[in-house]
Amino acid sequence: MAASRSIAAQAAEHLPEYLIEALCLGLFMVSAGVITTLLEYPGSGLRALIANAGLRRAMVGIAMGLTCMGLIYSPWGRRSGAHMNPAITLAFWRLGKVRGIDVAGYIAGQFAGGLLGVLFVYRLLGQPFSAAPVSWVATLPGPHGVVIAFLAELAISFAMMLTVLGLSSSSRFASLTGVAAGTLVAVYITVEGPLSGMSMNPARSFASVAPWRHWQSLWIYFTAPCLGMLLAAQWHRTRRPVAGCAKLMHSTRERCIHCGQAPERAVAARSATPLRSTP
Repeated sequence: MAASRSIAAQAAEHLPEYLIEALCLGLFMVSAGVITTLLEYPGSGLRALIANAGLRRAMVGIAMGLTCMGLIYSPWGRRSGAHMNPAITLAFWRLGKVRGIDVAGYIAGQFAGGLLGVLFVYRLLGQPFSAAPVSWVATLPGPHGVVIAFLAELAISFAMMLTVLGLSSSSRFASLTGVAAGTLVAVYITVEGPLSGMSMNPARSFASVAPWRHWQSLWIYFTAPCLGMLLAAQWHRTRRPVAGCAKLMHSTRERCIHCGQAPERAVAARSATPLRSTP
């Protein structure tokens, strides 16, 4: 009974981080939905202006890479760690950097936030967002089929997580983790997008297909990203000491529920408080 009360108390204390994960993925999906509709909806003047499909895809990639960087380096991202992705959360859990209760809270927040973001864009844009070719910005296998889509998702997820772990574990390069992650998102959308739609994220893919009820290929985006990132975590673990914590951008200005760091300002305030003398 005491243990369950303790778990509930921890979940309540960490609720702000769970909500931030929901907010960050929700904002990511809003950005993806609005930008893709502007560039791909047949009735959009921007699509008529930019006839080359590859160029439009690169523009979406750059915009989403910048969105990713902005969220990671934002005060919200620095607070929760800006996972925005169940596969990333599971990889950090495999390395012992995230507690079980926080895994559940983060993943629940990511799925809820992603779905709410997609529904918000639909309310805002309506049929241009839900109809083909935008199709709820769903991630779908390309013309080469499901096997190639699965292998592509596996490869890009492995490379992304290995990059994140390599940089975030380095005291010298940790601050560049968000830049690298955003750059990879931009490159992947541009280059890998035609193979699988470029997801790397079960919550992101679920958010797009749930309102559409297009479930046929969802298994790819639930399994390949998680497997790829867990393999990267294991690879990293066997080749170097696991350092750092489960944040893509660790800041001394924000609390960290993963490594227990208190905000710098709170520590300074405690240090400045005079000790009372005992009578």
